[in-house]
Amino acid sequence: MNPTGNTILITGGGSGIGAALAQRLHDAGNSVIVAGRRQEPLDETIAGRERMSAMTLNIDDPAAIRAFADRVIAEHPALNVVVNNAGIMKLEDVTASRDLADAEATIVTNLLGPIRLIDAFVDHLKTQPGAAIVNLTSGLAFVPLVAAPTYSATKAAIHSYTVSLRRALDGKVAVIEIAPPGVQTGLTPGQETRPGYMPLEAFADEVMTLWAQQPASGEILVERVRPLRNAEADHRFPETLVQLNEAAERARAAGNS
Repeated sequence: MNPTGNTILITGGGSGIGAALAQRLHDAGNSVIVAGRRQEPLDETIAGRERMSAMTLNIDDPAAIRAFADRVIAEHPALNVVVNNAGIMKLEDVTASRDLADAEATIVTNLLGPIRLIDAFVDHLKTQPGAAIVNLTSGLAFVPLVAAPTYSATKAAIHSYTVSLRRALDGKVAVIEIAPPGVQTGLTPGQETRPGYMPLEAFADEVMTLWAQQPASGEILVERVRPLRNAEADHRFPETLVQLNEAAERARAAGNS
């Protein structure tokens, strides 16, 4: 995939990682469409920028996804890159029976949403030069956060799905995975300023540097996520699991004090 000259769709483009990457990809010479649930934050992302546009999307609704894809292709026939970034993260207590609404919503948004969106665009992407599907997973795909078990599981599932897609679409559509570490965004309450999390601007800058290098592995991994990505291969999984979760507990406690 070329780093410039593309027409790129990014879901979850109204804030956080999605907005930061959308603006940097636009700065790099791409046309960018941002999508999300609410128009106002999308408009803030694209404000004052030519070759950027915004469309609302309910990623939880299969019919809405199909209609959205039809509209995007009609209005932006040069679309050749789809970035699945939209996601939610809920903390859960799995030690007792509970209302599973948060877990079920997480699966619909984080797993079914990207699968449905890819399905809606894949036939079009196969006809486009330099086509790519980019899936945002997480370091938690490789070492789970115990307090967010469903989130971690959905990211592990999207990692696996991405590996399968890469093989299935080889020679037709490039398939890229971006696995962030903990980044200072609004994904969970207080996370924007949480100590120990990577500043958003630094994360986005490093991703863009790696994106331009087009890693042969198909994975874009900033240095701070590599200990999680490689924990099992390096035979450090048990201790990394403990260290990650203890550090997260301390960070949340500090934020609540």
